Amino acid sequence: MTPAGGPPPYPSRDADARPSVAASPAALRRLADDLFVEARAAAARRGTPDLTFMEVCGTHTMAIARYGLRDLLPPEVRLISGPGCPVCVTAMGDLDRVIALARLPAVTLTTFGDLIRVPASRSSLAAERAAGADVRVVYSARDAVEIAAAEPGRQVVFAGIGFETTAPTVAAALLEARTRGVANFSVLGLHKTMPLPLKALLELGETEIAGFLLPGHVSVVTGSAGYQFLARDFGVGGVVAGFEAHDVLRALLSLVRQATPAIEIEYARAVRPEGNLVAQGLLARVMEPCDADWRGLGVIPGSGLRLRGEFAALDAERRFAIHAGEPLEPAGCRCGEVLRGVLDPAECALFGARCTPEDPVGACMVSSEGACAARYRYRGLDD
Repeated sequence: MTPAGGPPPYPSRDADARPSVAASPAALRRLADDLFVEARAAAARRGTPDLTFMEVCGTHTMAIARYGLRDLLPPEVRLISGPGCPVCVTAMGDLDRVIALARLPAVTLTTFGDLIRVPASRSSLAAERAAGADVRVVYSARDAVEIAAAEPGRQVVFAGIGFETTAPTVAAALLEARTRGVANFSVLGLHKTMPLPLKALLELGETEIAGFLLPGHVSVVTGSAGYQFLARDFGVGGVVAGFEAHDVLRALLSLVRQATPAIEIEYARAVRPEGNLVAQGLLARVMEPCDADWRGLGVIPGSGLRLRGEFAALDAERRFAIHAGEPLEPAGCRCGEVLRGVLDPAECALFGARCTPEDPVGACMVSSEGACAARYRYRGLDD
């Protein structure tokens, strides 16, 4: 609590526009103490002993585990992970198509590092590279454009996996490739958008979700307006949060204080309600909504992004004949349930035994944003 006439124990909302400064241990403890008081009051007000909040962003999942924040939570508050890791939610059939592309003799397959070791039905990009496929890790789609420009004899494909955070950069790379006339560059578009899977989760009703920690990075682009349906249609509040320990605790404090469900922004130093209009314009120019298959959730209409017709010449899906076969899920892997928040990673029989970061069975153990990887890496803090 703030002493009368004294300075606030942690940054106020008015300070959010300034760069973040990590809160002191004493400030974090005061935040946690406030959360204990407010959570007890909220539980009594809502008539439930359990307030379950879902963090949607994989970076939040990793931050919560790294800082050991679950150890600071009151007994009324439970945090679960949701479908916030773009690699993790990529369906097995889509991973198989990436593998099929990598096997084509004239193709150089480029992608982010997180995807290299993710198991597909029968292989992985790491295994294909070891067998001789030209698979390269890049830091951006523009790097792939540069590779294509430097090696005109190769067909360079960028596997475009990600949310609204990375999709605008891919759109910009496509525009650059077209402007420069780099004809041997194309994109396999597997991008997904964030609001609709939250609707799908609530409609499934497998877990009683009291509120969402909404993604910070995605919301920098999209803004917060697209989440208003959560409060309006489902009576579930949400707070867009930053990634420091005090950001997460403040967002949880805002959630338990909501007498009426609402969408708020804790991460106001980076997120505005309207989002980044330039990035949104890039997406609208190059991509359009399409149905997308999510691991654990199935096909969600309108939740994906594909290249518009005018960019068909740069669409790897249309440029190449891709034969991937019937997708096969690994036996015993429960990534889908983890992504829906109905299973803690440690409750999977494979966790830490058959499935480890060195020898992963499922995508959630591979990605740097995966819930299983976070649980395994920080299990001493996160138990």
